[in-house]
Amino acid sequence: MRLLHRLATLIIAAGLFCVPFMPVFAEQKPDSGRVPNIVLILADDLGYGDVQCLNPERGKIKTPQLDRLAAEGMTFTDAHSGSSVCTPTRYGVLTGRYAWRTRLQSSVLDGYVQPLIAAQRLTVPALLKQHGYHTACIGKWHLGYTIDGADKSGGGKGQFAGAPLGAVTKDGPISRGFDQFVGFHHARMMKSVFANDRVAEIVEPVDMLPRITRASAEYIAERARTKEPFFLYLALNSPHTPIVPSKEWQGKSGLGQYGDFVMETDWAVGEVLAALERAGIAQNTLVVFTSDNGCSPQAGTDKLEKDGHFASAGFRGYKADIWDGGHRVPFLVRWPGKVRSASTSAQLICHTDLMATCAEILSAQLPETAGEDSVSILPALLGKDSAPLREAVVHHSINGRFAIRQGAWKLALCPGSGGWGKPGDAGAKKQSLPDVQLYNLSTDSGEAKNLQAEQPEVVQRLTRLLDRYIAEGRSTPGQVQANDTEVVVRKANSRAAKD
Repeated sequence: MRLLHRLATLIIAAGLFCVPFMPVFAEQKPDSGRVPNIVLILADDLGYGDVQCLNPERGKIKTPQLDRLAAEGMTFTDAHSGSSVCTPTRYGVLTGRYAWRTRLQSSVLDGYVQPLIAAQRLTVPALLKQHGYHTACIGKWHLGYTIDGADKSGGGKGQFAGAPLGAVTKDGPISRGFDQFVGFHHARMMKSVFANDRVAEIVEPVDMLPRITRASAEYIAERARTKEPFFLYLALNSPHTPIVPSKEWQGKSGLGQYGDFVMETDWAVGEVLAALERAGIAQNTLVVFTSDNGCSPQAGTDKLEKDGHFASAGFRGYKADIWDGGHRVPFLVRWPGKVRSASTSAQLICHTDLMATCAEILSAQLPETAGEDSVSILPALLGKDSAPLREAVVHHSINGRFAIRQGAWKLALCPGSGGWGKPGDAGAKKQSLPDVQLYNLSTDSGEAKNLQAEQPEVVQRLTRLLDRYIAEGRSTPGQVQANDTEVVVRKANSRAAKD
């Protein structure tokens, strides 16, 4: 509580130095007798190609801390968010279930609204708490909560305003499995900083990334003294709009504010790694870094590409789209003594897999009503996978368009991007493009050649598989479950919302 009190009364300035790229585990041995601490760092709108080591030829932004994390752990090259926008992805991360099974089948949540995660649903932090973990959410939530005494649009004044000082929520993160929450709802309400269940301070957006970075370092130091395992879910606000790099990072990238903000995001990761090392617990901590979806066009992707930086690497599309640039994400895992350094996995995985992975690490059995779309990736982490871990992954765009990926084949049930990319679905229909798209990603990772006419049997097979996943309320073996509402696979063209 002392930490939360300090966070509620101070603007914390972050130290601005990078941890040098060097081996940090040479004189330490992993503690194999304990369950690991788990740190999940979720960047906001960071493209696959924004990480230098993942895009060395067409990436122009330096990311030494992420490159170091990859060198010290495993890189998944075929990892995906459950959606190409924010809220549904975060739902999947914390529940192991696709968000399109809920009331949110397109767009994102806005304002202070009823939580998307049902109160009775098991979440990753709740699961870990059952096994003795302390759990903290620091940063962005964007999964809905209501505010006593504030209207649904926020209750404050001016751009990025949210609830006023002292406003209280009874159904925020601490009601969904977290012991502590320090952060904000989403980008359009990021001035209101919550300490657990109430707004404790109003800050400027430019201060948010240094603030939550320092809060995370302090949390790590505090929990290390207890000798009890912890789960830290650090949901960064960067490099999402507002693109506001701190003064010390402005001009560092040579690619404008977005490049600068990516570099500051990389610095934040380095600060978390340094905090683990200072606390002497890096050897027994599983660190996962990923992003909620692809880079947003609002980052100025056209200009970035002219300057030689391709935030989606060689993949088609960006945030909001059904194409891989919308949902193929960086996914780096470090777990000393367990995960081989400088290793790579080509397993097809999804953010929803966190739930089952944590359960297997704990030797826990998930109830039938939890983690319906979650598959453990622990065999891949330990180098014990000899076959595909997943049968398939379902993708979902901002407009509620579906795609399903199995092996090399990807079927998209829409004629266009399903989002903000061109052509959109309405534009694709005007061009008389087919109603569905089928790509062989083993030979066409850029999704340039639609094979739906040449491979009708593949289209039928994947359509049937998606229909089964919807009908059974799950994509993993187990008892049939109910979706929260009817799931509409094909929709009329609609205007995409902004995230």
